[in-house]
Amino acid sequence: MVELQGLHPLKHALRFGARVERAVADDPARVIALARELAPDVAGAIAALVDEGDSGDFDVVAWAHRPEPRALGAGHVVLLDNPRRLGNVGAAIRVAAAAGAGGVLVRGAADPWHPVAIRGAAGLQFALPVERVGDDLPDRPLVALDPGGCPLRGVPPDAILAFGAERHGLSAAVRARADLVCALPMAPGVSSLNLATAVAATLYGLRLM
Repeated sequence: MVELQGLHPLKHALRFGARVERAVADDPARVIALARELAPDVAGAIAALVDEGDSGDFDVVAWAHRPEPRALGAGHVVLLDNPRRLGNVGAAIRVAAAAGAGGVLVRGAADPWHPVAIRGAAGLQFALPVERVGDDLPDRPLVALDPGGCPLRGVPPDAILAFGAERHGLSAAVRARADLVCALPMAPGVSSLNLATAVAATLYGLRLM
């Protein structure tokens, strides 16, 4: 089970077919009214689920079954290599879902299904395959994103796009396995981007090529 903190994660979980077991809110009527305004397609399901209960700092808290592992979809797949901040993991997943990525893989200790990551993604973990991985990566071309790389051209349409951690960048293991190293163009003196911003710029840049 995973915890959904807030209306947006609950909305997206229901929209993408999650099995939600329970939802509680300090003020269920307010949550239902918000759902009818912001998510009318799932407002009926939310109204049927939500009971009065302690939702802490959130308008609503719910619990859902984590989906079974799914095959990666077509298109580019995002690999987050040892990210440190769960909020950034969630934000990157949110961007990947919006851009139609084939999935998000997380290498390292960060759990992409942690409540903080789910909140950062607004629950869009349910919209595409999201898994933790070890050293065994899927058999796809691996493209490393690094400031010292070549221009963002020639990236295979089914490539795994590897993004390094916020402070230390890509691990030596991932960099060594890369088939191609590419860089986003940046103005002189600018050395890095926020993780989710880098994912967004890369995915949408590739879509426009």
